[in-house]
Amino acid sequence: MATHVALNHVTHYRYDRPVQLSPQVVRLRPAPHCRTPILSYSLRIEPVQHFVNWQQDPFSNYLARLVFPEKTTEFRVTVDLIAEMSVYNPFDFFLEPSAEQFPFAYEPGLAHDLAPYLVKDEATPRFASFVASIDRTPRATLDFLVALNQRLQQDIRYLIRMEPGVQSPETTLENGSGSCRDSGWLMVQTLRHLGLAARFVSGYLLQLTPDVKAVDGPVGAEADFTDLHAWCEVYLPGAGWIGLDPTSGLLAGEGHIPLACTPEPGSAAPVSGAVDECEVQFAHHMSITRIYESPRVTKPYTDAQWIAIDAAGHAVDRQLRDLDVRLTMGGEPTFVSARDRDGAEWNTDALGPPNADWPPSSCTSFVHAMAQAASCTLARASGIRANSCRAGRCRSAGARTANRAGAIRTCLPTNARPNTTPRPMRNASCRR
Repeated sequence: MATHVALNHVTHYRYDRPVQLSPQVVRLRPAPHCRTPILSYSLRIEPVQHFVNWQQDPFSNYLARLVFPEKTTEFRVTVDLIAEMSVYNPFDFFLEPSAEQFPFAYEPGLAHDLAPYLVKDEATPRFASFVASIDRTPRATLDFLVALNQRLQQDIRYLIRMEPGVQSPETTLENGSGSCRDSGWLMVQTLRHLGLAARFVSGYLLQLTPDVKAVDGPVGAEADFTDLHAWCEVYLPGAGWIGLDPTSGLLAGEGHIPLACTPEPGSAAPVSGAVDECEVQFAHHMSITRIYESPRVTKPYTDAQWIAIDAAGHAVDRQLRDLDVRLTMGGEPTFVSARDRDGAEWNTDALGPPNADWPPSSCTSFVHAMAQAASCTLARASGIRANSCRAGRCRSAGARTANRAGAIRTCLPTNARPNTTPRPMRNASCRR
């Protein structure tokens, strides 16, 4: 029950004179560990006279390194991608037994590999006081992380901050406010001072209007929208990198599409590079469009869609009828009439008038014959050969069977019959 959305992201720089661009690095491709399926992706660069080399940085993020041989008056980056917004459970992971309770310590080899993500900034007064106030009583690691994430969401007021760069944790705590990148960096430094490896994440946030308004909890977006966003990832043994979004107080879900994950915020900038001195006009545009929605409980087919489905079915039926295509059901029937084996109701039709003319006694006799045939089959399978089975045919003593003409007769015990070879019998329960 997925929804496919098309994301369009345009970053446009206009210069007041022809300028020379240094090599530009673009970090706008979903990271390898992105859990949201990306069905298609394209990156378009203007001016068209350029060279592009795709690379991966030391942290495995995808980079597009652009080289421009000529001067230009504009630089435009356009990203188009299609994402499959399939809901997944962000808690769907296991932890190593040693990491199930916080606090815990990384195994020495793992701690060595995570060294860049354990580097701590200076513990300034306000920040040190905040870290000291965190309850470190041993408890489930996930409970601890969820509580810390929610605390930052409640303590730090979100605001849109147009100034470049990231605030220090000290500034964010003093102001009690910050952008998503400020809250994300505060969470990274807090986790590192608690002994947990953490990294800064820059990415896309996609939010879709819910089909049904929530009874309690977050109400969701009022309209579909997307934007650049920042959050934090913490490394948990057994689970790997787990996303925490202190702006919302939630774990990262299908709407979080990581683009660059790095130890420091400066290494995760969407676009970086130098340019000649000039005046710059900057424009930025982002949009998402639903291009496919599968029917679901909260949003089933509309009446118009049902009408279209019915019309398509009737159109197919007309074509089959016009082309004289006759469809039958394959497989072996479980019952064929002994009276009229070639009747339409036993071959191509589901129902037929003769079935309604059978007297009740014939139906009862048929049931008895079927039961006796099953007994014979079980007897042969178990190696029993007595009066119940002769010549591989159902001739049980006293069994009532229907002959080909439809008459009912009783099979006599074998010791009461003439000493002659019996004629093979065709009854309603056995057809070879």
